[in-house]
Amino acid sequence: MLYGYWGFYYDPTYFLVLIAAVLSIIASIRVNSTFQKFNQIPSRSGMTGAQAAEQLLRSNGIYDVQIQHVRGALTDHYDPRTKVVRLSDATYGSTSVAAIGVAAHECGHVLQHHEEYAPLKLRTFLVPAANIGSRAGIPLILLGIILGYNNFLIQIGIWVFAIAVLFQIVTLPVEFNASGRALRLLERQGILTETETGQSRKVLRAAALTYVAAAATSVLQLLRLVLLAGNGRRRN
Repeated sequence: MLYGYWGFYYDPTYFLVLIAAVLSIIASIRVNSTFQKFNQIPSRSGMTGAQAAEQLLRSNGIYDVQIQHVRGALTDHYDPRTKVVRLSDATYGSTSVAAIGVAAHECGHVLQHHEEYAPLKLRTFLVPAANIGSRAGIPLILLGIILGYNNFLIQIGIWVFAIAVLFQIVTLPVEFNASGRALRLLERQGILTETETGQSRKVLRAAALTYVAAAATSVLQLLRLVLLAGNGRRRN
């Protein structure tokens, strides 16, 4: 029954999975290749990513946020709970235009938090529910199918997973806004030249594609779940 309802061997909705996989692969290749390209170009200022982040925050009157190093590749992020900007191996000590752009992007998130930027507040609010939705949505749907197509469990699973999808969609304006803030700050502070700012813009645009791909993947997954649920209901 499980194979018939869920279509593990084949069902017409597999093309949605294929589209999502292709989008994710393209975005990953793009961001890595673009970062590597511009990570080879040192900025004229000679500032490291950590130094640039420090200057950007202090110039905006923010003194309660720390800059720390974190291991990994492109694991840069801002943690609003502890007020720490964590910069990866490729960013923290690098003087490249790519590293400075990424560091400035994380500072953009700091400014959003400082100014209580509405989409960021909404995304933060959604985090607990989105974590539950991403982990529990599909298992609930599978459980509903195993239990003889329990429509209640399946519908709950779809709605729970939909919260995770909403989180991915809300993330888009947050990330685009942070990049826009970063580029304006870099140019205003003179940390990068006009040409270097354009190069950093390419890096941040490539990074933004990964969020677009993640959001599109989530939407396609939700659409597939809805279609499968509808097909199973008709068979039942």
